[in-house]
Amino acid sequence: MNKLFGDLPEDDGLPGATRRVAIIVVIFGTSMSVLDGSIVNVALPTIARSLQVDAAAAVWIANAYILAGAITMVAFASLGEVLGFRRVYMSGILVFTLASLGCALSPSLAMLTGMRFLQGLGGAAAMSIGPALYRNIFPTRLLGAALGVNALVVASSTAAGPAIGGLMLSVLSWPWLFAINVPIGIITLLMAWSVLPRDPGRGGKFDAIGAVLSAVALGTFVMAVDGLARHDSWGKEMLLFAIALVSIVLFIIRQRRYTAPLLPLDIFASQRFSMAVATSLCSFVGQGIAFIALPFLFQGAYGYSPLVSAALFTPWPVAIAITAPIAGRLADHYSASLLSTCGLLVLTLGLVLLACLGEHASIPDILWRAFVCGLGFGFFQSPNNREMLSNAPRARSGTASGMLAIARTFGQSLGAALVAVVLAATSIAQASADTAHIDASAVHLSLWLAAGAALLATVISALRIKHGRN
Repeated sequence: MNKLFGDLPEDDGLPGATRRVAIIVVIFGTSMSVLDGSIVNVALPTIARSLQVDAAAAVWIANAYILAGAITMVAFASLGEVLGFRRVYMSGILVFTLASLGCALSPSLAMLTGMRFLQGLGGAAAMSIGPALYRNIFPTRLLGAALGVNALVVASSTAAGPAIGGLMLSVLSWPWLFAINVPIGIITLLMAWSVLPRDPGRGGKFDAIGAVLSAVALGTFVMAVDGLARHDSWGKEMLLFAIALVSIVLFIIRQRRYTAPLLPLDIFASQRFSMAVATSLCSFVGQGIAFIALPFLFQGAYGYSPLVSAALFTPWPVAIAITAPIAGRLADHYSASLLSTCGLLVLTLGLVLLACLGEHASIPDILWRAFVCGLGFGFFQSPNNREMLSNAPRARSGTASGMLAIARTFGQSLGAALVAVVLAATSIAQASADTAHIDASAVHLSLWLAAGAALLATVISALRIKHGRN
């Protein structure tokens, strides 16, 4: 860890001593954003009872946060390049902190959902800018190791979210899940003001029309995915997908013609960058499928309680937390694409092992297979993120950072949609079958799809391997 803060004469980025505080600022912002994406889920039944609303309505407390992030990732990444990453990051933390206070004081579902949407906007600003800040804070020679720390933070926050939420709810009321962000947010803002690089941004115009088109495209896509999970008539969802497709086409046309585009398409001129994005997208599809499908197996087929089911996921993020920093440091000295490919091979193997679970799998049997998945994903993620950022021009750091966040968000969303389709198709085809059998067969099919997505990511990653350091 101390190597991250050593100085060499040719280093770019911040001096080593300043890096120590700057990385804490980014870690705080990232941790809050990730935690609030998962910590609330465990509290939804409690919040629903407190506000006297049904469970379906309460789900939007979680969905509003995800939707806000999904529709603004591209816009915030571009805005960071125009106004400066520090300014946008701090604005995001400020909005997130104020919205957290609003969530804690919300007396109704409507207000809580609205505050969660605002909180999602602030979290999206911080998450989309975070990787670009790492590039400005650390010298290029340490970028892989720094991104390994980022992956460790994301994995640890993901793993800790449900546990922290459950622990807090056992002694405090649900508003404290949001109120805890206020003092952390204030501390983060004060530290950010002092230590984050004061980049002025490139200036110029902000592509507002492009931002609207991207928001419509991404927002309708997420809403369509949410509709697919309800397994009813999909006419409305198909319309939403059509709107998303038209918006994407118009967005691309706009980006090609506008002088200051929201998403400069020239960033995809780098084949290695484009392949890193595609690899990340496919890998998150695989992870997204597994994370949505496995609870059906654990609870529906195996009969484990929700608490035990949550615990069975723990080895996955724990393994990421172990391997991501190691892989990040290795990526600074060895081929990032080769390391990523090796990690994806292990991830594919782990998903195949989960897909082959028997009808009466024991807890230890599940745990070690999930751990294999986490080892592979952790070994893949940091080197691939380094590959993505290092193959984009420094002037496009914000765009590259946004693409990293988008690949994660929409890979997971697409994975969730595929699980919904499989579950719906299986329930129709086996309407008279036993419920556990339906759950088990659907989940096993879903996990084979996840393994296929991971294998596709492996193939794409392998195609970019070159001899020597990258």
